[in-house]
Parts: sequence; C-alpha cells; structure tokens
Amino acid sequence: MIEEKIKQLGFELPEVAKPLAAYIPAKKVGNLVMTSGQIPVVKGELKYTGKVGKNLSEEDGKKAAQICALNCLAAIKSVIGSLDNIEEVVKLTVFVNSSTDFTAQPKVANGASELIGKIFGDSGLHVRSAVGVNELPLNASVEIEMIVKVK
Repeated sequence: MIEEKIKQLGFELPEVAKPLAAYIPAKKVGNLVMTSGQIPVVKGELKYTGKVGKNLSEEDGKKAAQICALNCLAAIKSVIGSLDNIEEVVKLTVFVNSSTDFTAQPKVANGASELIGKIFGDSGLHVRSAVGVNELPLNASVEIEMIVKVK
C-alpha cells in the first residue's frame, strides 16, 4: 500500500542508491531501521547541487529534500523487504548545504517532512533536526538521515 501511495502522489520509489564510501545504506537494530545520509540522486545522477540561498532556491531545496526522503525509503526497503512493514517514522535529520545568509533550513526540510506525512499519515509524524552546513558530499544541496520503527 505504501508504494502505491507514493505513486498516487506522483513520485516513484527509486532503487537503493549505491554507497559513496565504506558504509551500508541502512541498518536494522531491534525494531528500528536507520539510514545513512541520502543525497538527491536520481537514477545514478546527482540532482540539485550547490548551496541553497546562492545557487539554488528554497523551492529547489524542498525538491531535493523530497528526493532524499524517497532515497531513505528505498534504503529502508532494502533492509525490511516492504515499506508496509514501517510502523512509524521516528526522526529525520536534514542537512542543507546553505549560503552564509540562508536561514530557512526548516522550510527546506519541510519538503521531506510534508511528503512523509502525505505517504504515512499520522504514522509519518516525526521529530526532526534541520541543520545548515558549509558543504555536503559531491556538493549535494541536501542530505537526509531517517529512523523508522518497524513492525
């Protein structure tokens, strides 16, 4: 049902992104699954590079955050088999590659949070950190980590 909901919202669950270094995309510990940081990669190509507030608009950042959230879900699916096994989304940590004067990181993070809410309803309500950073790997605009509780 969750993957069908993603399609109904006009999105596609991607293949799990290949790690850029020595780590795995997601790990299950007890009834929690945690992802490594996911950047806005679509079909092997990095989208939305640069600094939000300088090279990219706030709206571009929100779109990048949506892609990152979908990549997190793909990583989670690779560990648990089906997104229907997610009981609730617990936490998002959102890193925004920001210009020095950009302070709307929470609005960029809303791109991911609002999408998760549309996909999971009340089970998608989560705690969150939205942090502005000086640089991200490969000059990505956004990177997101996700923690979910599974059935």
